[in-house]
Amino acid sequence: MKILMMGTGPFAVPTFEALVQSEHEVCGLITRPPAGSHRGKRKDINPMRESAEKLGLPIYDPQSVNDAEFAETLAAFNAELFVVCDYGQILSREVLSLAKLGGINLHGSLLPKYRGAAPINWAIFNGDKETGNSVILMTPRLDGGPIIKTVTLPIEKSDTAITIEEKLSLAGVEAVLESIAMLESWDGEAEIGKKQLKAEVTKAPRLKKNDGDVDWNRTAEQIFNQVRAFQPWPATYSNLIRGEQAARRLIFSEVDFLKADIDSTESNGSVVFVDKTRLIVQAAGSQLDLLKVQPAGKKAMPIADFLRGNPVKKGDRFESEFNSVDPG
Repeated sequence: MKILMMGTGPFAVPTFEALVQSEHEVCGLITRPPAGSHRGKRKDINPMRESAEKLGLPIYDPQSVNDAEFAETLAAFNAELFVVCDYGQILSREVLSLAKLGGINLHGSLLPKYRGAAPINWAIFNGDKETGNSVILMTPRLDGGPIIKTVTLPIEKSDTAITIEEKLSLAGVEAVLESIAMLESWDGEAEIGKKQLKAEVTKAPRLKKNDGDVDWNRTAEQIFNQVRAFQPWPATYSNLIRGEQAARRLIFSEVDFLKADIDSTESNGSVVFVDKTRLIVQAAGSQLDLLKVQPAGKKAMPIADFLRGNPVKKGDRFESEFNSVDPG
């Protein structure tokens, strides 16, 4: 089958490279245009562009894949199928009509749960015990088409958004290849796949910087899930208030949760135990054990290393960034 790939991020790379090595003909890559440099920062990293360059495939990066002037370029590929993954743009009905079989999309959730840009992050944030991939036949509605194939994967306590993304990206390869095999015998008219029920839809909106701010009225286990979910960005952070000193933002790189192991009448966000190697903070009905933190402008470090240079005492507190001053 003649396939045109559309993708930008690292989640799509294993599927892209497997398709190139398969019996199918991959005729090119459509990817997001570079955002350019800003204030001396490096340009956007585009793993799919890098992969296509190594493979010697043609690359196109329209500002919008739906622009009328780009339709002629798309039509010239004469592709039978668009394979879309981690691309970042929604294809219009007109664009989908330019491939004989339309398009399929590899999405990192068990649809219809977690439609949107950040399905892996929100699944971990919400404490889900499993996640997976869905391959859908594409419609102009975001992630709304019939589901052709699903693959499930457990979420372990040790998993973060980084590890789950890697696992799902690899698991997606076989799901896409099996979906393409199904489409090869499809007449393009008969119903295919499983319809998504509107009542079961949940959203996974794009992450924002302030999503990482800790709400200390949540349980320690919920904050633990937040730390795992928002790696590497926006990270999970809170401002440490020590006496009359200025607030200092700490990113929580690694934490664990305790189920109210320490009797405390302290308010949520307060330090309830500290010694040379441990720092425990009150959350809702439970405590958060800080294992590794990253002060603003520094590298992540074990909590013992942080405490050596930054004395903390019981009764010091952490506050949401919205309620205290961030100097960094």
